[in-house]
Amino acid sequence: MKRKIHPADGGDAVPSLDDAVVYLDLETTGAAAGVDRITEIGWVEHRGGREIDRGAQLVNPQQPIPPIIQTLTGIDDAMVATAPPFAEVAPALRARLAGKLLVAHNVRFDHGFLRQEFARLGVDLQVAVLCTVRLSRRLYPHERRHNLDSVISRHGLRVDGPRHRALADAVVLADFVAAARAELGDAVVVEAARKLVTVPPAARPADGLGLDALPDTPGVYLFLGARGEALYVGKSVNLRSRVFAHFAPGTKVAKDLRLAQQVADVRWFETVGELGALLLEAKLVRQHAPIMNRLLRDGDDLATWFWDATAGVAPQLQSAAQLDVAAVDHLYGLFPTRTQALRALRGLADAHGLCLKRTGLEPAGRGPCFAHQLHRCRGACVGAEPAVAHDLRLAQALHGLRLATWPFRGRVGLVERDPLRDRTAIHVVDRWCWLGTVERAEDLDAPDGPLARDDAMPAFDVDTWKLLSRWLKHHRHEIEVIDLPRAPADAPV
Repeated sequence: MKRKIHPADGGDAVPSLDDAVVYLDLETTGAAAGVDRITEIGWVEHRGGREIDRGAQLVNPQQPIPPIIQTLTGIDDAMVATAPPFAEVAPALRARLAGKLLVAHNVRFDHGFLRQEFARLGVDLQVAVLCTVRLSRRLYPHERRHNLDSVISRHGLRVDGPRHRALADAVVLADFVAAARAELGDAVVVEAARKLVTVPPAARPADGLGLDALPDTPGVYLFLGARGEALYVGKSVNLRSRVFAHFAPGTKVAKDLRLAQQVADVRWFETVGELGALLLEAKLVRQHAPIMNRLLRDGDDLATWFWDATAGVAPQLQSAAQLDVAAVDHLYGLFPTRTQALRALRGLADAHGLCLKRTGLEPAGRGPCFAHQLHRCRGACVGAEPAVAHDLRLAQALHGLRLATWPFRGRVGLVERDPLRDRTAIHVVDRWCWLGTVERAEDLDAPDGPLARDDAMPAFDVDTWKLLSRWLKHHRHEIEVIDLPRAPADAPV
């Protein structure tokens, strides 16, 4: 049974290589269809297997062409300065594509750019497409490489003009199909192509999501479904680029395609920098539990060892939900399950000759531990090794698992700045707990500010600890740290 395509495309059945075909190639300012733009369109049109037209059109992208792209394509800003913008060439291009099969090498890239450009004009472009990368793989499965240079070399194709120019590459695609038909037979190639033809869905930015207002600044975005349910939370140093990438087909996987099709609303929150975006992302994921995120792990699922070397007692296995922020300096390891935590400590005990009773792996009591009976324990359980000496070796064994300790004397403000936008954020943090963010120092003590209640400490959050400890390790030099002492106990509220 033949698949149907959009009626506006001029037909009911999916076109084949023996029908009307447009071999097409685009040059662009970059690889992200959501933010980059087309600089050149090249096409070769066939009907009934014979060429009837070819041509190329420079397009003003209305943005600078990066130097590396200029070097690759040979197209510079001066060449496109007087060229028409896409809006002016769109009507003729849409008419050329209507009812035809669009053939391109890595067609998701070229179709994705066309779809986004038309969507900016409020046009719903749907057209049947065929990827010559996939066709090459289907016809020549024994070949290792299927990029365009490899196809040219394999079939001895002639390139009329410089590579990475739209018309020259479009001609190569038509010549590749002709060469394959000559080598393998018309029926084989046409049937292989028929099985690979698809009709991608329409572009979502035209669906009224309001994405044109997205800023190119750091921040967090939230995708909502038709019933207002949270689908996905993400963050980026460039909100516009990242959100548009979800709707661009060039890098789609099945999960991303399902997500793009379900999004009914997009909300975003600008931040001053990446640290603010990381903190807010973690908060929103926990708050909304979006169904398509790889959810940050619930603290209840994690196990850790609590051990205060000065208390003279064995390590205690705890879940993250039991943790007090004051205990963080005495925690060793974060494990997905209690079983893995026990296995890790037992491995250390075996490697360092530790006592199973002094490590808490066996109940305390009279008599030797099982490891001592196997001559693997130095005898702390029977008085043969002083407890202090044993615990010193235990501390050395556990050192590699110790969680990062709070590196400041107390509560601090992590100051993040964006000089280009003249914005500042002060992230208030106390013992790995994020208490809030303000943009002005005078707002720290506001009635609803992060310092309003000195006695209010949130529960220890593993994910916030992870991102803050990692950030401070690698980016400490990028931010200013200011001390924020606690208010006196008798200070007026």
